[in-house]
Parts: sequence; C-alpha cells; structure tokens
Amino acid sequence: MTVRETRDRTRLRAFGRFAARDLVLVSLSAALVAWDRALIASKAGGPAAVAIGVLTGVSFALSSFLLHEWGHWLGAVGSGALVHPPKAITSFFLFFFDTGKSNRRQFLAMSYGGYAATLLALALLLSWARLDTWSGRTALLFAGLGMAITAALEVPTTWKVARGQPIPGGIAFVGPDDSAPSAADTSAS
Repeated sequence: MTVRETRDRTRLRAFGRFAARDLVLVSLSAALVAWDRALIASKAGGPAAVAIGVLTGVSFALSSFLLHEWGHWLGAVGSGALVHPPKAITSFFLFFFDTGKSNRRQFLAMSYGGYAATLLALALLLSWARLDTWSGRTALLFAGLGMAITAALEVPTTWKVARGQPIPGGIAFVGPDDSAPSAADTSAS
C-alpha cells in the first residue's frame, strides 16, 4: 500500500465517528416515528401526543438534512475529491471540500450527490407524512424549509460552477492556502 493510499484510508476512517453519530440520530428518529404511529393508531391525544408528534417531525427533518450531507460526501468521495473531516463531533458540517486539490468535475459530483439524496429524502417524506398529524405537518414544514434553503443557496452555486465559474470558497471549503478549520470554526454551538 502506498503512502497516499494509507493517508486516504486514515482520512476516510475519520468519518466513521460521524457515521456513528448520524446513525444514532437517525435511529432515534425512526424510534420516534414508530412511537408517533402507535399514538396515532391508538387515537391518543393531549399535550404528550402533540409533543411526540412535533419532536418526530423535527427529527425527520434533521434526518433529511443528514441524508443530504451524506449524499454530498458520497458524491465527493466517489469522484475522488479530497475532503477533510471536522475536528469536532458537534460540527454542523460533515466534511470540508478541498478546493485546492479537487476539480470542477469533483465539485459538481459532490453537489449532485447532495441533490440526489435530497430527492430521496423528499420521496420518503411524501410517502410518510400526513397533513392530519403533528408529525407530518412539522416534518413537511421543517424539511420543506431546509429544501428551500438548499435550492436558494446551493443550486445557484452549482449552476455557476457548471457554467465555468470558479469553485467557490467559504466556510464549507478548504482552499490551497487554508488548513482544515478548527473545532471553533466547525462547532454547531
């Protein structure tokens, strides 16, 4: 195995802790969905049922966001782009795209991966969410808001890069003169 292959494997292994984190969050979301469905089936009402419904909807929206981010990651890694894991497990970002060592094709693959995952999340949402439930309304509200933000912020950037403009910089990117962001730059808190 070459030095580069060893370095790449080590870098990819660093994402394992984020996969474990997100698997726990999605599992909690699935448990909430099951609990919410049981409450709906039993025609339970009251503040507790509403709270579980709202929490279920928010957790589904969070799971949709995580799916979107893993789609970006799969697109980036699958295209051979260089990505860096955040230092903090509490990071809002799943990875940082290295603009100095990655090219336009890899940037677009990263972008399209996130969009494909968003379409999958939308299909799951539309097959699950019911407007007559708190969980369904909440999931549609928050996931819909997240998808609208994606459309407003990410799609124009992808379009510009596809049309020949340079790969952007910014907080989610590491450029040729940057080092990987610090935990303070990546923490959700």
